[in-house]
Amino acid sequence: MDAEPEDEVDVGVDAGVSAEAAAAAEVVGDLDSLLRERDELLDTSRRLQADFENYRKRVLREQTAVVERSTERLVEQLLPVLDSFELAVMNLEGEQADLVKVRKGVDLVYAELLAVLEKAGLNRIEGPGVPFDPTEHEAVLHDEGDGEPVVSDVMRTGWRLKGRVLRPAMVKVTKSGASGGGAGSSAHGGPAPAG
Repeated sequence: MDAEPEDEVDVGVDAGVSAEAAAAAEVVGDLDSLLRERDELLDTSRRLQADFENYRKRVLREQTAVVERSTERLVEQLLPVLDSFELAVMNLEGEQADLVKVRKGVDLVYAELLAVLEKAGLNRIEGPGVPFDPTEHEAVLHDEGDGEPVVSDVMRTGWRLKGRVLRPAMVKVTKSGASGGGAGSSAHGGPAPAG
């Protein structure tokens, strides 16, 4: 009878060992599964990162190409203006350049250049007689008075490109009163005595 309890202990030990082995095998299997999943996620992450980097480079190339094409178009439109300047310079090379012809040539070139730039969206900011707008005008001189400030003289033209102010107009501002000649007459009458 002594032999029977030893057999039961061996069976119990074998059952405990096999349960531990099964648990260990399950943990190893779970670990292998998690490692495979991690490797797949890392691979996916690397591929996405590489795809994004390629996308970023492609978009940068495309944006650069668009800017270059638009610059090309503007320069192409300015070539006739350059040709007109060359003709004007050639007419100045004679001993007696006719001032009237030179003035007419310069006016023509100016009109051509302005037309090309206006076609590209450039617009002049309004000048004398308009109410002063600090978003479009830079007041450098002031004449005191009662009333609303009005632009009376433009020292440097201001420009808008497609509605956005590129450079504000440098102006003289006069405060016009309700009595008197109104905004138009005070705007044009202000600078005349100084000149």
